[in-house]
Amino acid sequence: MAAVRPESVKAVQPKLQTQQICKEFTDHGTLPVLSNISLEITSSEFVSIVGASGCGKTTLLRILDGLIEPSSGDVLIDGQKVTAPGASRGFVFQKDSLWPWRTTMGNILFGLQIQRRPRREVEATARRLIELVGLKGFESHYPHQLSGGMRQRVNLARALAINPEVLLMDEPFASLDAQTREVMQLELTRIWNEQRKTVVFVTHQIDEAVFLSDRVIVFAARPGRVKEIVHIDLPRPRSFTVKRTDGFVAYVDKIWKLLEEEVFNASLVAGSN
Repeated sequence: MAAVRPESVKAVQPKLQTQQICKEFTDHGTLPVLSNISLEITSSEFVSIVGASGCGKTTLLRILDGLIEPSSGDVLIDGQKVTAPGASRGFVFQKDSLWPWRTTMGNILFGLQIQRRPRREVEATARRLIELVGLKGFESHYPHQLSGGMRQRVNLARALAINPEVLLMDEPFASLDAQTREVMQLELTRIWNEQRKTVVFVTHQIDEAVFLSDRVIVFAARPGRVKEIVHIDLPRPRSFTVKRTDGFVAYVDKIWKLLEEEVFNASLVAGSN
């Protein structure tokens, strides 16, 4: 058998890549927020970011989406530089941010209508997503008629409607009660198993990050930087029973130990301001 030449082996290109991202805010002096963030995330990978409050997790997500520019460094999707928001990324915010005058169907249709797609096509897409996120029968309900968990399902469906290559999620379950949050975690894993989107998920909840993710990126306190990346070797698909296993508990303990000093340092900085 002929040997394979090294130059003939094509490296797998990351779906999402950050190259030495730094960010400073200068509204009131110079405030360094992110320092030298270099990451490679592969297609269909689910990655969570955890860290102390104020370490720049949300700022990084906004840079990945193109909503704000880094002070230095680049974001690449499939090797192409990100310079502005685009259809390749969907963003799910902590607050559902739904249009109160639009129904469930109307909110999900919004992004598709902006793209001026044919009406029959966009309605078929919206109905498929309504079923995917478990809202069949609530197509004509307005946001005020839905529970918090249901509104976040609409929010997720709206982000998925534009068929993004990368889904960015900023603590989307933080405002939900504990039981609803658990249900939404399970629902998100089900949807991810079906859609296989590349996901970057920000959370303060360590067990949530472990349950959802292939890797958990632990940020150091401000300026945010990568302290350690923890690979989560738990079988998929996952159910709540995995949270009672020794392996799951060991991952949670490991990440908390990595974060403990950072959380303490962040509280000292906040107290001195």
